[in-house]
Amino acid sequence: MLPPVVQRALAGPEQREGLLEVVLDLGRVPEARYPGRVLALGHDAIERSDLAAVLQRLGPFGGDNRAGIERTLHRISAIRNRTGDVVGLTCRVGRAVFGTVAMVRDLLDTGQSLLLMGRPGVGKTTALREIARVLADDLQRRVVVIDTSNEIAGDGDIPHPAIGRARRMQVARPELQHQVMIEAVENHMPEVIVIDEIGTELEAQAARTIAERGVMLVATAHGNELANLIRNPTLSDLVGGIQSVTLGDEEARRRRTQKTVLERAAEPTFPLAVEMHSRHRWLVHRDVAGTVDLLLRGQPTHPQARELGSDGRLLLRDDGPVRPAPPPAWATPRPPAWPTAPAPRRPGPAPLAVVPLPDPTAPGPVAAPALRIYGVGVAAQQLEEAVRRRQLPVEVVEEPEQADALLSVRGQLGRDPELRRQARDLGLPILVIKSDTPHQLQRAMERLLERRQGGGGTVDGEEPVGVGADRPDDAHAALEECRLAVEQVVLPQGRPVELLPRNEAVRALQAELVHHYRLRSAVFGRGRQQRLRVFPA
Repeated sequence: MLPPVVQRALAGPEQREGLLEVVLDLGRVPEARYPGRVLALGHDAIERSDLAAVLQRLGPFGGDNRAGIERTLHRISAIRNRTGDVVGLTCRVGRAVFGTVAMVRDLLDTGQSLLLMGRPGVGKTTALREIARVLADDLQRRVVVIDTSNEIAGDGDIPHPAIGRARRMQVARPELQHQVMIEAVENHMPEVIVIDEIGTELEAQAARTIAERGVMLVATAHGNELANLIRNPTLSDLVGGIQSVTLGDEEARRRRTQKTVLERAAEPTFPLAVEMHSRHRWLVHRDVAGTVDLLLRGQPTHPQARELGSDGRLLLRDDGPVRPAPPPAWATPRPPAWPTAPAPRRPGPAPLAVVPLPDPTAPGPVAAPALRIYGVGVAAQQLEEAVRRRQLPVEVVEEPEQADALLSVRGQLGRDPELRRQARDLGLPILVIKSDTPHQLQRAMERLLERRQGGGGTVDGEEPVGVGADRPDDAHAALEECRLAVEQVVLPQGRPVELLPRNEAVRALQAELVHHYRLRSAVFGRGRQQRLRVFPA
């Protein structure tokens, strides 16, 4: 399709390796663009005849000034003058890259809608293409691709093999994209809708309509990160929308903020979001609603960073330098692959406990029996699915008497005081979580496993309730428990928290710490079950 002089300049394989796009501008020397560099192709400027020859070989341009080459993934975009004549072409190389879906493969299993964000050229469409193929071929879902510019599945009437068995619906004009989205749901009964570049309010509304009908959405949107969407009035509905709320005097004092604040208006259309900062480094937000709430309050967020190593391995981290994800406390330990050093304490959620690793020459530990969990307000099927997804050494039981620990959704235990009394008599630890999302269930079970191995601690955003006392005279652990309860629940959420039973001397230390935060506390219980309850200001 390109002029002969450009073809000769790109004849060698080294010139084609990593090629992103070829730029043909009238009166200028053609350029080849690569990641981080630009290469001039020859010495002669492009003439009108060169552009006319390329246009003659191409199909017609659509309403978005884009054209394609049939049965390929390449895209040619036109720059026109005032009279509509083409004076420049951007010829982007389209490739089907396999393996990028490894970055979010676990998110696809959840069945929740996924939003991809990133700057142009970072690989959003390439990832979308691969996700569509995996959902259709590997997960056997009914997938429909809404292909506005024929960029996902290529030009022509036959979709490119890169999308697998997924079906493709073309869009006559870009402004009709939202109508085709609704038509796909009404006429073709998809389980998944894949769409590139949601950019208008009508498309955002169509996305919410589709999500409310129980169809999974996988889409891209304009914006480098989640904060950009919050500030974008057109697209903010994708992450729940924003509304101005006037607080009462007491609530404003409790929050230590002004009376008029911004809050999330509704549940996000996309519960999962990914910020694509480069082709091999993505930031994953597993709880978009929680992240938006933190951003609106001006608090730091903690997305999970994922990188694809040169050897194809997926590297995970939550904070600090990028490194392979450390094994959880319940996993079989192995020698460290990098030196470890204590990190300075900083505000935010408490870090996971560092488990000392054994001598590599020492015999491996004996596998511990499975942790038996009884769910309160959580379907056994959901628990079993979370166990299978992370391959946790956990067994879901049907009766509290068979359990080693109870896992409850907030508010459920209050409706069944007999069950709570039974758990207390059996000495069962209870962990209360905000919701029964797969992510919350997985993290809660991992923390219960860590607790059994001596890891202790609380899950971010979760509250331990009625947990049997470990060592009532352990002052250090008691003060740390009190600090976490105050900083993670009482102050930010304005809810009272009951601490573990402790002896009188340790309770006095905890009460002194609570007073340091200018909060109130009181002692509840009898005998060895006496414990401190911390109240918000």
